[in-house]
Amino acid sequence: MYPILRTDPPMSAWIERTAADLAAFGEEHRTELDIANRANRFPRELYAELGRRGYLGPLVPTEWGGLGGGVAEYSVIAEEVGRHGLVSGQIAAQGQRWLLDWGTAEQQERWLRGIATGEIVFSECISEKNAGSSFKAMASTAVRDGEDWILTGSKTHINLGADCDVTLFYAVAEEGLTCFLVDMTLPGIRTHVTRAIGLRLIRTADVVLDEVRVPDAARLGPAGGGLQTFLSTFNISRLGNASELIGLGRRSLELGLRYAGQRQVGDQLVTDFQGIQWTVADAWTALQAASLARDDAALAHARGEDLALRTTTAKRLAITAAERANDAAYSLVGGHGLYHDTPYTDIDNDIKVLKVAGGSAEIMNNYIARCVLRDEGHEGLA
Repeated sequence: MYPILRTDPPMSAWIERTAADLAAFGEEHRTELDIANRANRFPRELYAELGRRGYLGPLVPTEWGGLGGGVAEYSVIAEEVGRHGLVSGQIAAQGQRWLLDWGTAEQQERWLRGIATGEIVFSECISEKNAGSSFKAMASTAVRDGEDWILTGSKTHINLGADCDVTLFYAVAEEGLTCFLVDMTLPGIRTHVTRAIGLRLIRTADVVLDEVRVPDAARLGPAGGGLQTFLSTFNISRLGNASELIGLGRRSLELGLRYAGQRQVGDQLVTDFQGIQWTVADAWTALQAASLARDDAALAHARGEDLALRTTTAKRLAITAAERANDAAYSLVGGHGLYHDTPYTDIDNDIKVLKVAGGSAEIMNNYIARCVLRDEGHEGLA
């Protein structure tokens, strides 16, 4: 894929090297990754190895232990992670973006290098059982106590919540929504591993903070500035979600084609049937369209242009493409795909999780519709 990004020769060469390296990594550790996925276990050593190779720090300057790349490199890595069933580094990339955009020199010194290299595991505590995508309904609180803050609240659906060293905790202060970098060794923190159907290598947990005291130096960004910190990262992280969805779709379709290309039905191969060929064509074109939209958004970021509509469109197309590709794979492999020792159900479950994470398909549709229905949105239809 990468139809637009490949027009730049140095980028195209880097894509080839990265794709080959991550493919080899996935092949070498396939058994260990599959066992961890089935066991709902975070494979920390493999995660750290990806960090040592630079794949957890695409957005971080090299002097801080990162790759020194941009959103395009982040998108390529996320897609290849999905394509080869590796441990996702998206949560780490979001933490890096927050620290680069809003962190103090002291916060960056303490956390940034370790997150980029995989030595420090980062999580983000945002979702609550009764809040969902609405910050207005958030019940977690941050109360000033002299030079400190007292944080209280219950969070759910937290990827790496029980495995992380530091979490970004969103809470409502007197000034409004505010976020804090919380050392997970502090007293008053409890975690409980939960069993999501997908993305089990970065397993979820419930995280409870019970009157946890943190210094004001733990605050990320201004008090009351939580919405701004959130938006500065999540417009980019949606491209990570879109890219990983594209990668999952590619993985499923490629595996399905590999199997079907050797599967005899009478005197024909499965891929000789026109109905199957049309299914494959629909899946491939959907993946190509999603890749074009993702590449366009990544390059728009490099030009300093507005990203919100582009990233939302890319994720919406990627959801459809991943679902269509995995459905096509089931058509290609038939009963072979109905067992837990084949990857198609795991891929399907990963797609379901990513469909919701960072904004559901319905939220994407709402935003796209608002943009199109505004006067300025009509320009995109001309």
